[in-house]
Amino acid sequence: MIRQNRERIIEALLFISAATAVIIVMLIMVFLFREGAPFLLKYGIHNFCLGMDWNPIAIDGEPSYGIFPIIIGSVYIATGSLVLAVPLGLGCAVFLVEIAPPGIQSAIRRGIELLVGIPSVVLGFFGLVLLVPFIRDNAGGFGFSILAGSIILAIMALPHIISISADAIAAVPQTYKQASLALGATRWHTIRNVILPAARSGIVASVILGMGNSIGETMAVLMVTGNSPILPEPFYDVLDPVHTLTANIVMEMNYAAPGDHQQALFATGIVLFVMVAILNAISHHVLKSGMEVGR
Repeated sequence: MIRQNRERIIEALLFISAATAVIIVMLIMVFLFREGAPFLLKYGIHNFCLGMDWNPIAIDGEPSYGIFPIIIGSVYIATGSLVLAVPLGLGCAVFLVEIAPPGIQSAIRRGIELLVGIPSVVLGFFGLVLLVPFIRDNAGGFGFSILAGSIILAIMALPHIISISADAIAAVPQTYKQASLALGATRWHTIRNVILPAARSGIVASVILGMGNSIGETMAVLMVTGNSPILPEPFYDVLDPVHTLTANIVMEMNYAAPGDHQQALFATGIVLFVMVAILNAISHHVLKSGMEVGR
């Protein structure tokens, strides 16, 4: 009887914890949409998301609230970080699971855990003091650029990609590897043609989650990207400064007057929330598909 009551109490506490998390997320959504949705309806979602000019405190003429260059800046930074982080993260995950001796594997995993604990503002300061001058002196431009932001975010995304990919690779049944080696395949062919395809769902999910983390990062990006709300010219120039959604909110919320400007920043938060929600939905779909295929 006592054991049953204890189990019921534990179940109730777990349910309360889960319900609390859901309620907090719902309250954040309600607050965000209550503040930002009226502006979207007034200004127009099309005009807001595809507008090219962000000038909410225009002295001469009407203020403009176009965030398309800011959206593109966020996507550029996140995509650039993945281009750098995915090959390194996947290679590190394969090395940890398939090649590294236990002692080296343990040391690397501790280093990865330590990397997660470094505050983003510290990485941003590192980028501001060392990376930005290095890019300016060796590659040209002002140093504050897409490239600088991508490198810093790649460093921040690596722990997530490495950890989740390593877990996915480790979860591949050993019988797959043994069967491949028994048929005469080399170690590299087994990794490339058997293990990585079997762990594909987890690897893809790690990449999507890493991109969601990159899109949502604020302080590090704010310090190294230049915060210029214009499109790169030409569009592939990674040495141009850009502006991101998160940096836009942080920089202007302190002095935004109540009214359209403040509501536009909340609307920017809605756009960011929707982007991250879509990435999370894709990640869950990929994981679910991978689990169904593996059955």
